[in-house]
Amino acid sequence: MNIPQSDLPRVIVIGGGFGGVTLSRKLVKQNFQVVLIDRHNYHNFQPLMYQVATSGLEPDSIAFPLRGLVEDRKNFIFRLAEVESVEPVMRTLKTSIGEVTYDYLVIATGTKTNFFGNKEIEESAMSMKTVPQALNIRSYMLQNLEKATLTNDVEERKKLMRIVLSGAGPTGVELSGAFSEFKRGVLINDYPDLNPDHMEIHLLDGSDRVLASMSKKASKKAEKYLKDLGVEVHLNTMVKSYEREKVITNTDLEIEALTFIWSAGVIGNPIKGIREQSLDKKSQRFLVDRMNRVEGYDHIFAIGDIALMKTEAFPNGHPQVAQPAIQQGQLLVNNFKRIQEGTTLKEFSYFDKGSMATIGRNKAVADVKSFTLGGFLAWITWLGVHLYFLVGVRNRLVVFLNWIYNYFNFDRAARLIIRPYKKE
Repeated sequence: MNIPQSDLPRVIVIGGGFGGVTLSRKLVKQNFQVVLIDRHNYHNFQPLMYQVATSGLEPDSIAFPLRGLVEDRKNFIFRLAEVESVEPVMRTLKTSIGEVTYDYLVIATGTKTNFFGNKEIEESAMSMKTVPQALNIRSYMLQNLEKATLTNDVEERKKLMRIVLSGAGPTGVELSGAFSEFKRGVLINDYPDLNPDHMEIHLLDGSDRVLASMSKKASKKAEKYLKDLGVEVHLNTMVKSYEREKVITNTDLEIEALTFIWSAGVIGNPIKGIREQSLDKKSQRFLVDRMNRVEGYDHIFAIGDIALMKTEAFPNGHPQVAQPAIQQGQLLVNNFKRIQEGTTLKEFSYFDKGSMATIGRNKAVADVKSFTLGGFLAWITWLGVHLYFLVGVRNRLVVFLNWIYNYFNFDRAARLIIRPYKKE
């Protein structure tokens, strides 16, 4: 790999997510050469990806070019590549564009969709971890609606219009609510020859409540909001298989649908070369100490979703959301300065700012310490928080204007089939 030589210590950051971006932007201001490697040339703001999938936003409004993170900094280098493995003893990283040496390595590779070993569902269901996958969902939904206008078979039309989601976490809940609002605001105007009642949205989950990671009060509010929007919620219902366009569950419930979206969980996305003892087999996350050092190494760190830091307050690790990644990235910048100064590293302490999820217009839930907010106040808070953390002034402006337009016009301007999706 062609990297300019430098007298500064080289820190390689793998992954341009929240943790990797936060670390890179701040560390480059210190006396380090920062090399950011990602398989995409953009930072993807995942919390708003569901709006891309449901025609609310275009993908370029939630993505930011990684080469634009830092201006006028010669000690920042970005390389578009797939990381293949790491050789810790030689401090060498192997990638699809060659090898590169490092002084320190930071793994911020995030997560991937967890299919819990079900290969059949992995091959047949749609998921939403990347921008292309979100665009696939958008295209496929719109393509099926177009096909529904062409058939006189009522059952076939229902199957084309029906949407099933497995997993009632934030992704499943937000997607379900957005699909329902599409049905109410767009379908009746764009497709007057279709019966809106035929567009059923089914949300399935194996637990006894939606948003199981949030408080029971928030879960109860969220379920009510979903049902008010017409979403059919099926709890204590696990998907066993998806065969011949039919969702098979552990109950008597079977649903025929062309659109089946898997949103049931995530698993770590580790890189090869790290010793097995440093990887938690169940979660596929790297075990790290309180300074985010991967266990067994003094020069390899992991931050964000891929890092499993067990503490008394978080025995199973920190929640796999943006804030831990951002805060760990910020602390690691300071710890790299301490490494250079030869002083003691500071331990990570997570400041929990709460969790939230939006279900639809004026409908959201938020847990802030011991308080639970719901309705319009939680929704406005959700909008403000996501605008604040969105990378790029242009993106904030575009998203804000889109939200205003959608709110007053009940419209989804991005309902375009730019790249038709064909199921294999």
